[in-house]
Amino acid sequence: MTQPLSVGIAGIHGHGAGHVVTARELERAGRIRLVAVADPRAPGPDLDGVRAYPDAERMIDAEDLDIVVLSTPMHTHLPLAHAALRAGAHVLLEKPPTPTLADFERLVAASADTGRAVQIGFQSLGSSAIDAVRDLVASGAIGEPLGYGALGTWPRTEQYWRRAAWAGRRTLDGVPVVDGAVTNPLAHAVATSLAVAGARAVTDVAGVRLDLYRANDIEADDTSSLVVDLADGARVAGALSLTAATRAEPCVVVRGAEARLVLWYTLDLVQVFRRGAELPATTAHERTGLLANLVDHVQHGTPLLVPATSTGAFMRVLEAVRTGAAPTPIEPSFIERVTDADGDRRVVRDLEAWSERVVLEGRTFNELGAPWAIAPPA
Repeated sequence: MTQPLSVGIAGIHGHGAGHVVTARELERAGRIRLVAVADPRAPGPDLDGVRAYPDAERMIDAEDLDIVVLSTPMHTHLPLAHAALRAGAHVLLEKPPTPTLADFERLVAASADTGRAVQIGFQSLGSSAIDAVRDLVASGAIGEPLGYGALGTWPRTEQYWRRAAWAGRRTLDGVPVVDGAVTNPLAHAVATSLAVAGARAVTDVAGVRLDLYRANDIEADDTSSLVVDLADGARVAGALSLTAATRAEPCVVVRGAEARLVLWYTLDLVQVFRRGAELPATTAHERTGLLANLVDHVQHGTPLLVPATSTGAFMRVLEAVRTGAAPTPIEPSFIERVTDADGDRRVVRDLEAWSERVVLEGRTFNELGAPWAIAPPA
């Protein structure tokens, strides 16, 4: 009988709370033991009996762990992953992997040197919908593919940008952070669209054209468009913003000569919109949890769904954002100030319509003539 693996989780509040829930489910199934957690804030009663540490370094040093889950700020990812790998643990590392491409290469090298796996927490890439979309495109179901798109328009309050010292920053105390719409909250849209287009390695990306703006008083982008040219000639256009009037379900779009395909990646739903059809053909797909997959990999050699090496194309986009010009402030006349039960937020007028055009036409806000995009970033 396979012995359960010992697991430690760093970062157990916010998004990290989901990892605790998943770990408890795997524990009940007899596959792992959740032996330790780390967080500056104390754990709740649901973690009674689990050893708690104030920081990840102490947990990694003190415990003999088979797997370490890191749900910590992005600029801590590389040092903590290094520490876990050197201690002999496999790692589930939340997205984005690292704040620089050079750090990403160090992460991949450390995984290879230690013989320990690093799985990146792009949950949507654990969905069988990715392969289903690629199979549909390859089969000619939408005709000749004309372009790929990533669409995400969400609202975020001004309080959201004050939730932590690193929030909305490009750097913190001289260290890269890159916490903007493209690279963090809507990074899943970018990574999923690249995976659907078959771009995984750094070398799969030929170039990135950025058109980034900000409505909030932050350093990073919150109103964003970009076009990614791939080495095989395909193109991915993204409209990814946190200044929408309401939250829309994010999606990946594949435009074809004969039909349009939409992957609702948080729902694992695929829709094909064919000309002349009154309703789209819709299919639902299964998703494998990334921690469960990592456990299977360690115990049985099952291939990882999101090994670090498969996120190189995303890191190429992140690096372009990091090294590119700072986002351009949007003229206040195009911004509406809204206060509701969620807090105070800034809404860019007609953002949704312009974002849809970015994805469907494969051009940036500036190229389309969006009124706030009066000049390309310097």
